[in-house]
This record gives sequence, structure tokens and C-alpha cells, in this order.
Amino acid sequence: MERQAAIAVLGTFDSKGDEHRFLQQAIEKRGRRTITINVGTKDAPGFTPDIDLRPRGFSDRDQAIAEVITQARRVLAELYGRGEVAAVISAGGGSGTHLATSVMKVLPLGAPKVMVSTVAAHDMAEVVGTKDITMIHSVGDLLGVNSLTGIILDRAAGAVCGMAAEPWQAPGGRRRIGLTMFGFINQAAEQVKAALEQMGLEVIAFHANGIGGLALEELAAEGRFDAVLDLATHELADTLKDGYCKLIAPGRLEPGTGPAVPRLVVPGGLDCAVLEFTRDNVPEQYAGRKIFFYDFRSAVRLSREETRLMAEQLADKLNRAAGPVRVLIPTGGFSGADAPGQPLEAPELTAEFTIRFKELLDPAIPVIEHPSHINDEGFCRRAAEVMAAML
Repeated sequence: MERQAAIAVLGTFDSKGDEHRFLQQAIEKRGRRTITINVGTKDAPGFTPDIDLRPRGFSDRDQAIAEVITQARRVLAELYGRGEVAAVISAGGGSGTHLATSVMKVLPLGAPKVMVSTVAAHDMAEVVGTKDITMIHSVGDLLGVNSLTGIILDRAAGAVCGMAAEPWQAPGGRRRIGLTMFGFINQAAEQVKAALEQMGLEVIAFHANGIGGLALEELAAEGRFDAVLDLATHELADTLKDGYCKLIAPGRLEPGTGPAVPRLVVPGGLDCAVLEFTRDNVPEQYAGRKIFFYDFRSAVRLSREETRLMAEQLADKLNRAAGPVRVLIPTGGFSGADAPGQPLEAPELTAEFTIRFKELLDPAIPVIEHPSHINDEGFCRRAAEVMAAML
């Protein structure tokens, strides 16, 4: 009989030995095997682990942490690759959370990753990043196991056991399209998705909020898509203006290490930057700009110079593309905020973008101009047709 894969209990057993021992026992009482992995960098672990990766010979703590992360990622990846580990769980404070989640990220999408953390209520953008890590707030600090933290840890153990059960299997047979979207083009995304699904394709959407776009790039590099429809490239604008969706790294829209799948690119959202202010506190530098106020954020129309810069940046990235690329430009506007009659309407700037972009783009990359707004039904139907043709 094949032995069931274990759940890795990974953490700093020198400072959080009681908590991880509790997790181990809570998992095993539910009938799951465990493999305990110590990544503490200071003292000897509080209990004897199955795998002890405590680094030796490092006087600087940051170097010791970097070394143990490297070793733990290697060990966890090997265990998972051999089918010996099905999931991973950890508990810790700020340092422990950083260390454990850095290791967890080596596992692929779908492998359960659970982190009980004292800092889970903080901004977890960099900690979670593009990975499917489940963060559980410890509420109280983790200084041993008591009547409060015991409840949290026991429920976390139950959660990871449930997540490690027989996984759901997606129905196969359909080719998969990665689709980027964001709020101002939801209408377009919904229509494009429906049109592609009518063609028998599966559509997997990503919020172009910086992290979402990077997640798409990582999964594309893993070979999870047959093609990409980049409907929203808005992160470029927010990165330029330090906006709401500014979390972007060099990997976005640039050659990756995986298969070079067909990509259809649309300048969705490149008309504006989304900034955190309201009509009651408009920054002085934007007082003369066209602004769309809609909640705690506002969209600012890019200037002529900024519009040209967006065209230049997008052209530069696409000129270095590794796979087949086409560009589809809705000449009637790039977002709901710049549609006819809307606050950011500026057809002269939309035309400026198109002219500058075509000047710089490699002539070998086809550009299709469609005489409609990005949210119009005709444009969405055309986008789906071009994407299908590229397949």
C-alpha cells in the first residue's frame, strides 16, 4: 500500500518549538503523517526534528537566514517532487513569517501553504507575493501555547489537513487563456471571456494590480497557458506615477524562461494612473488635470509627455518578446474613465499614444487598430477573434 504524503511542519524550532510541536501533534491526531523541518538560526531546536537545517558558522544573522532559506527551499522542493510531502504549515512572528513564507514559495500553485502569523494583519503584499499562501492571524502573540493560541493553531492544523486531502481535478481538454483585467475595463473583460468560452476555450483572469500581472507571467513561464490576452497593461501607468497598482517588477511583459506562447496585447488602462486621493484633497500637482473621482481613489489622465512615455515603454517591452505577439488598439479609448462623455475623455491623447507606439514598435509585430472603445462589444468580439486566430 502506498504511503500517504506527509505534511511538512516547518519553522524556527529554537524560538517557537512549543508551537510547532503542537501543530505536529494536532495534525497527527487527525491521521496525517508529518515531517518536521527546523529552520531556526540561533539555538538548538526545542525538540528533535526530522530534518535540522540550523546553519553553522555564520556570525551575521542575515547571512544565516539567507543560507537556511536556500537549504530549506531545496529540501522542501525535493520532498514535494518525490511525493513525500503534500503540504506545508508554519507559525511565527515577523522574522519567522519572512523565513517560512520565503521557503513555502518554492512549492507550485495548488500545494497547500499555511502560515500562522502574528503580523498577518499587516500589509502582506511582499510576504504572500504571487503565491497561494493562506495567512492565519494568530491574534495573540506566539509565546507558547495557551487557551487562545491553542485554538488558532489547532484550527490551522485542521485547515492544512483538509487542504491536503484528495485535490480537485480540473476538467481537461480545453486550451487555456490567461487574461489580464482591472476595474475600468471589467465590462470588456467579461465580454471577451464570454466570447472565448463560446469558442471552447478556458479563460483564467488576473487583476492587473501589479501582483496579478506578475502571477500571470510566472504561471505562463510554467507552461500553464496556451496563450495570453493582455487586455490590461495598466500597471505601467501606476508604476510611473506611484499609483495604486504600482507593484510591478521587471518580469512583467518581458521575456520569460518558459514556453513562448502567443500573446495579444491591448493598452488597457494606459490612459490614466489611479492614485489614492479624493475630490477633497487633490494634490497640488494634479489641480489642472482631468480627474475621475470614484471612491478613496481617483484616476488622473496622463499628460502628453506621460502618454508618449507609456507608448515608448510598452513598445520597448514588446520588441523584446520571445514569442508571437500582436497588438490590438481600441482607438476610441483605453478605459471606462476615458469613454466618450466621461471625465478623462481625450481622443487627441489616445491618438498620440498610437502614433508614438507605432513609430517605435518592431515592424514585424502586427498592429490592429479598431475604431471603437475598449468596452464596446465590437472591440471585445474582435479581441476574442484575434486571440483565437493566434492559437
